[in-house]
Amino acid sequence: MSASRWTAQNVRHAAGFALGYGGNPAARVYESIGPAFFLAPAPGWLNLGLWEGTGTEDEAPTAVRRLVERVAAPLPQGGSVVDVGNGLGAQDPVIADVVRPSNLIVVNVTEAQLTAGRHRLDAAKARPVVGDATRLPLRDGCADGVICVEAAFHFSSRRVFFEEAFRVLRPGGILSISDVPAQRMPRTPGELVAGVGQLRLWGLRVSSAVSAERIGAEVEAAGFVDVSSELVGSRVIEPALNLVGARLRAPNPLPVSQRLAAALFIRHVDLLWRRGLIEYLLLSARKPERSASLASIRRTLAVSVNSRVRAGR
Repeated sequence: MSASRWTAQNVRHAAGFALGYGGNPAARVYESIGPAFFLAPAPGWLNLGLWEGTGTEDEAPTAVRRLVERVAAPLPQGGSVVDVGNGLGAQDPVIADVVRPSNLIVVNVTEAQLTAGRHRLDAAKARPVVGDATRLPLRDGCADGVICVEAAFHFSSRRVFFEEAFRVLRPGGILSISDVPAQRMPRTPGELVAGVGQLRLWGLRVSSAVSAERIGAEVEAAGFVDVSSELVGSRVIEPALNLVGARLRAPNPLPVSQRLAAALFIRHVDLLWRRGLIEYLLLSARKPERSASLASIRRTLAVSVNSRVRAGR
């Protein structure tokens, strides 16, 4: 969303709201948002922040950094780290500061974001890769840590992303993510309108609206152990809503049409939050020290089934 006018990307985003976003909805949405998103808590940042206060401008630059520090904290020190869905790259110098990785690879399906954040990636000594989270262009067992900050709901399948993370991690490697789960489905017309509106706005599939419990179960199904999760919406969603609400009430450079659209967006998110439909999840898990790859398990099961069929069982 431009700070002063509608761009061609904004128009395509608006058209996508009604007609669909094509095969790469995340790229269409984030090309529209661009590098100067008015509603971002701090310049260059796209996460909601982890707050100690109620959501003020003074704390915003610290809150967005604090969230990344929290998500990065479980990752192994000094290893090879993959950041999947890295936004505009503001989080990558923070990940580098926290983990001191020997190698930092960032994977993003939106090439425009990698280009816009190139100076931040250079500062983090990170290597950018254009790629899909459900088909990571990385070899098996190449990483000690996989981090994903507030992006997994955009992926075509969280389950497949978790399987891919499992594949690229070495035994003992750590997956650490933050995500926005849907704790229950809408029960009233107002909740349904708000929920569908958010899905359309962000180009999300209905299948992305799943609970924190199911997300944890899918992580375990991918083969991870020691799954640890925490719901922190009161420190993330609520203060972020306060911050953005105050911005929209104050004089701002947005055109009237964009200001009205942003106000409606915030009203819908506030309703979903207050009525318990959405939450904010922090989750980490470990790949077992000794584990067969998912592909190996599937091959073994297939051989077993075929053997039984041939034996007439």
